[in-house]
Amino acid sequence: MKALLDKKLWKKNSLIAGVDEAGRGPLAGPVVAAAVILPRHFYHPEIDDSKKLSGRKRSVLYEHITKNAVAYAFGIIDHTEIDDINILNATKNAMTSAITGLHPPPEIVLIDAVSLNTITCKQIALIKGDTLSISIAAASILAKVARDRIMVQYHAQYPAYGFDRHKGYPTKYHREQLKTHGPCAIHRRSFRLT
Repeated sequence: MKALLDKKLWKKNSLIAGVDEAGRGPLAGPVVAAAVILPRHFYHPEIDDSKKLSGRKRSVLYEHITKNAVAYAFGIIDHTEIDDINILNATKNAMTSAITGLHPPPEIVLIDAVSLNTITCKQIALIKGDTLSISIAAASILAKVARDRIMVQYHAQYPAYGFDRHKGYPTKYHREQLKTHGPCAIHRRSFRLT
C-alpha cells in the first residue's frame, strides 16, 4: 500500500526523495531530518512509519535502507538554533539541509506534512506521509535512528537524565530528573520544561 504513490511517481521520475524528521517534540537535543532516494521500484514489506517499529527493527531497516539507497543525507539542527528560530523553522532548515545534501539531486521531493520554500525542485507535502509513501517511511526510519544514536551519546555526557531511555521526550521520568537536577546544556530553553 505504501509504495503505490511512489510507484506512480517512478513512472515519470527516477529520482524521488522522501523526507521526514525526528525530534520535534522532545525537551532536549536536536531535530534531525533525513532525505533518501530509493532505487526505482524499491520495496520492503517491513518499512513503515518509524513510530510503529521497535528500536531493534528500526536499526535493521536502517542498515538495509542505507545499503540499498541511491543517496541519503541528514540535516541536524541543534537545541540552540531551535531556541533561536522555533521548532518549525528548525525542522524546515534540517529538511532543506538533508535535501541539498543528496547527490544526485532529486527530481521530486515527498515531504511528511511540511512545505519548503527553500528548494527549487518539485515537492509534494503529504499529511501522514510516512504511511503513504515508502520513501518517506524510509526517511522516517533514518531520521529516528540517527537522532536516537545522538541522544545515546548525550547520555554518556549527562547520565542523570536518562537520555538513553527516552531520547529527550517528555516522559514522567525525564520530567522528574528535570525537577531534581534542572536543565542541562542540551535542553531546549524555549520549551516548557516542567
